[in-house]
Amino acid sequence: MTTSLSSSALIRTLLVLATAAGFSVASIYYAQPILPLIGDNLHLGIGSLGLIPTLTQAGYALGILFLLPLGDRFDRRIIIMVKSFTLALMLVLYSFSTGEHSLLALSLLLGASATVAQDIVPAAAILSHSGKQGKAVGMVMTGLLLGILLSRTVSGLVSAAFGWRAMYQLAALSIALIGLALWRVLPRFAAQAELGYPSLMKSMVGLWSRHPALRRAALAQGLLSIGFSAFWSMLAVMLSQQFHLGSAVAGAFGIAGAAGALAAPLSGSLADKLGANRVTQYAAALATVSFGLMIFLPLLSPFWQLVMIALCAVGFDLGLQSSLVAHQTLVYRLDPQARGRLNALLFTGVFIGMAVGSILGSAMWEEYGWMGVVMLAVVASAGGLLVRLAEQRQRDARTNASY
Repeated sequence: MTTSLSSSALIRTLLVLATAAGFSVASIYYAQPILPLIGDNLHLGIGSLGLIPTLTQAGYALGILFLLPLGDRFDRRIIIMVKSFTLALMLVLYSFSTGEHSLLALSLLLGASATVAQDIVPAAAILSHSGKQGKAVGMVMTGLLLGILLSRTVSGLVSAAFGWRAMYQLAALSIALIGLALWRVLPRFAAQAELGYPSLMKSMVGLWSRHPALRRAALAQGLLSIGFSAFWSMLAVMLSQQFHLGSAVAGAFGIAGAAGALAAPLSGSLADKLGANRVTQYAAALATVSFGLMIFLPLLSPFWQLVMIALCAVGFDLGLQSSLVAHQTLVYRLDPQARGRLNALLFTGVFIGMAVGSILGSAMWEEYGWMGVVMLAVVASAGGLLVRLAEQRQRDARTNASY
């Protein structure tokens, strides 16, 4: 069985898990604000640059779908360690890439190994005390989401000062160190299933079919992720071409977005108290409105356009991250013995959305400019909101029918 931790030991462990999740997931976002630097160094065009975040997100989605279920079958501590040191190796190799093909192949592999972040989140739920899973998940997700958002700031600053290769070498060192810390603090985890790998994968089809709430959660969060990915994938390119700003400034916008991540513990606690479905509705509405406000950018001076973009980044990141924590809380309650597989299915939807957002964001930028990217984000986020509202209407209808 999984070792039971005291309250103080649990808090310490959750802090390490939050840090590890942040450093791990940051690995797949370091490239976004420094794409112009990578492109200049390796002589890559816009199309090839767009493939870097796309393949990284695709690798993450594939890793979640095919690797994350193993956490229900084996000791999660061992899986976390193996993935951590694999990720460190991929980051080192990435830093020595000399051509387009090697860089793109490593982008895919890096994304797959970075799924260790999603092995960490269910571990927090398993270790937490009964009735406190939302708060524990929210705490770890704060680290994960800060890693996503601050990775751009760190990457932009470090790459501007020392080059993009140094950024990936420092990232590899950070993952190796955090891997050692995880080995020290994590207890052994009991297997939640005794199925072989083929049966384990087949069982995910049953989970997907059996739980409509899971399907709606994956669809809604995937739609929200399209706008998120399109915005952050093309922001550095837009700032470079329209405002003549470098990677350090592009990365600094991550600080604005990071403010939204601080709401993750609050959204987890609210999901425990008010219900996850209600929290997802409010969060999706906030993301939609925040993206929509950027439609008015052409009416502002250049300075106030940058201010508006930063404020909107706070709003839509707050909405998206709150929705994500609430969705995780929702799906973890569906079947406590299958948290790894449920998380895999939810995040497959999320990172399919991320990959689609990178592809469509690049296409919209080339065809319609920044306003095309903004409109894509608005439409996709509104779609996520409609999914959540439709579920609420169905719940209300069932409640009325029971009277």
